[in-house]
Amino acid sequence: MTNKRLHPESVAAQALGWVDDATRAITPPVHVSSTYLRDPDNQYSSGRVYARADNPAFDQAEAVLAELEHGADAMLFASGMAAATAVFQSLSPGDHVLAPKVMYWSLRNWLTGFASDWGLQVELIEMTDPAAVQQAIRPGKTRLVWVETPANPLWTVTDIEATADIAHAAGALLAVDSTVATPVLSQPLRLGADLVMHAATKYLNGHSDLIAGALVTRNDDEHWQRLRRIRAQLGGTLGSFESWLLLRGMRTLYLRVHAASAAAQRIAEHFNGHRRVAEVLYPGLAEAAGHAVAARQMRGGFGGMLSLRVAGGEAAAIATAAKVGLWKRATSLGGVESLIEHRASVEGAGSPVPADLLRLSVGIERVDDLIDDLEQALEAAAPVE
Repeated sequence: MTNKRLHPESVAAQALGWVDDATRAITPPVHVSSTYLRDPDNQYSSGRVYARADNPAFDQAEAVLAELEHGADAMLFASGMAAATAVFQSLSPGDHVLAPKVMYWSLRNWLTGFASDWGLQVELIEMTDPAAVQQAIRPGKTRLVWVETPANPLWTVTDIEATADIAHAAGALLAVDSTVATPVLSQPLRLGADLVMHAATKYLNGHSDLIAGALVTRNDDEHWQRLRRIRAQLGGTLGSFESWLLLRGMRTLYLRVHAASAAAQRIAEHFNGHRRVAEVLYPGLAEAAGHAVAARQMRGGFGGMLSLRVAGGEAAAIATAAKVGLWKRATSLGGVESLIEHRASVEGAGSPVPADLLRLSVGIERVDDLIDDLEQALEAAAPVE
């Protein structure tokens, strides 16, 4: 291995170049043991005690992710929700938390339900406006500012650097859900964030065959060690085979994300101004409200997620989704296959999602085929006068 710092594409493709010491295999083994041998002197010289906290299956995937995010350390979790909620569970009842009005719906529901019942003071704000963040933050009382950018499913963009400055000046941590941007397109820790969260089920894995989450930290400090104890004590850890699958997926991360981003850009530009589309929501469009910020803090593309607001309203949107052939009507994102869904139907009452919105996760199929399939679906739906 050269001493020169490798490009991240090479780091991901070779998973840091680690080779199994016992067999010299370039593909890591799957470690399935739940427990480890204690030495005759009653110590654990291996450093392993019990797989809930010490599973060697985590090591390589965590090291790769920490390297890609320019972090001090990383942790795998059983799901994105397990990773995200661990951050909030590391706080104390009475702590004030800021989170965006537009964000992943399941976490939003958890924050306004369980977290509030538990005693956190959760305030949902317009996170894309630094002035709104400055007005809402309570110095000495706000302990965490949670950002999601681009934010699901309107794909609004938050200025990470500006928000980090506001949070830190008030004594708060900044955590960023970077699931959609991935370390391929953005590294929030380098912009001032303290923690990065990934729903690793999505782009990091990329094959729609596991549920996983991850956290990455800028500093291996007391708070990070508290998060480690929370993971071990609450048991939100990933299985050995799932860890292996995640590492396998991350080796093609850069190829997949760049391909999906380029295709999403083309789809957004194609349907922008389309007679059957009322609006395209995508930060890669020059006229998008968050485009300038996204262009500054994202490199190499704007992600593989976009939304279409269908002319003709909710009925036309649902009818369009019903007519696709290549796109699959399913809930998730970040896989190699392209997915479409009527998002308001998924989120239900209280959702900020417009009823005419279709959320699109662009995969790695030929983009012309994806465009043609959407064109015929829009044409087959209720006609627009």
